[in-house]
Amino acid sequence: MGLVMGMQRTIPAALTIAGSDCSAGAGAQADLKTFQHFRVHGLTAITCVVSETALTVRGVHAVPPAMLEDQLSLMLESFPLRAAKTGMLLSAAHIETTARVLRNYPQLQLVVDPVMIASTGDPLLEPDAIDAYRELLFPLATLITPNLHEAQALLGKTIAHESELDAAAIELQQKCHTHVLLKGGHLDHPECIDALADANGIQRFSSPRLAVQASHGTGCTLSAAITAQLALGAELPVAVANAKSYLNETLRQSYSFHSPSGEVIHALNQGTDFEK
Repeated sequence: MGLVMGMQRTIPAALTIAGSDCSAGAGAQADLKTFQHFRVHGLTAITCVVSETALTVRGVHAVPPAMLEDQLSLMLESFPLRAAKTGMLLSAAHIETTARVLRNYPQLQLVVDPVMIASTGDPLLEPDAIDAYRELLFPLATLITPNLHEAQALLGKTIAHESELDAAAIELQQKCHTHVLLKGGHLDHPECIDALADANGIQRFSSPRLAVQASHGTGCTLSAAITAQLALGAELPVAVANAKSYLNETLRQSYSFHSPSGEVIHALNQGTDFEK
């Protein structure tokens, strides 16, 4: 009996350049789960290995920049990539390496999540790396997605009220020379409001503030969802809107674990198919 060969299928591919979170709530693991949800093939270039949970960051081990460069080059040479994102880049050397490789792929849509501080308050970026973001990586980005604390670090001033969100997003857009999604989730406001500053001006996206405790990995998950949408061909505002809806669902359907020590660890539900 002869073999019946079906048509070979292909799907879009997207790359995450990020740290490894062994608890799988954030970092490259969260990105891969998010890519899978959107039926996008996920690739990784690991920048560092982080020993962490949603409750603590115990240790960070950097991947040598030369190894990061090899991962990036191999993935970009091997796959027809449409979009990529960066997460935890750790140091100026890792940012410089990433920018040097990506500079050769101007067609790639790049989402930069400028990870600086963990939800636990632990620093995730070496102090001299902020200038490297500004000078080397932001000019290559399609979009940057700072949260309130990261935006304040980039602007050197406080953003204290929802009414200041739009002006801050525009200022970041002008200073960073790229589109900006300024995330206002840390504001004291009944809704989570984000401001997108792009070529069409300012557009706001809001979602209800859910009474859940799972926040570890929200930034990674949102930026990965935007990246997946761009890989699928969505325009930027549509990509942001769809990613916001997805993030809200991961929060609404979040779950928790009771550890042997008695602590409770909350986690986003980045599952491929949500419960109805």
